[in-house]
Amino acid sequence: MLLLVLNNLVWANSGQNASPGGSFMVTMLPFLVIVLIFYFLLIRPQQKKEREHQETLKSLKKGDNVLTTGGIYGEIMEVFEDSLIVKVAPAEIKIKIARNAIAGLIKDKQKEEKKKGSKN
Repeated sequence: MLLLVLNNLVWANSGQNASPGGSFMVTMLPFLVIVLIFYFLLIRPQQKKEREHQETLKSLKKGDNVLTTGGIYGEIMEVFEDSLIVKVAPAEIKIKIARNAIAGLIKDKQKEEKKKGSKN
């Protein structure tokens, strides 16, 4: 009740009608700008990162060094449609893991150096 009285006093002193004159679109414009900022700064980069990860999972092949989501490093020995056989130790210890459990590929520095050396 007090807010209504104060609102009427403010509008009466300003020389305007008691109802605000802004349209719905003018009121919603700041919210739309915030939504667009969130989309371009947060949502879109995350979608791009997820797309790249899915492409990486599709391109896995025998001999790739990988890191699992559980923190296990290993080398792919066999590739199946939805799983992989990964060697995790020099003693030929192999585990079967889901393809989705791969966090990413590990770049082998020696392989990169050989590629650079053969290009020169």
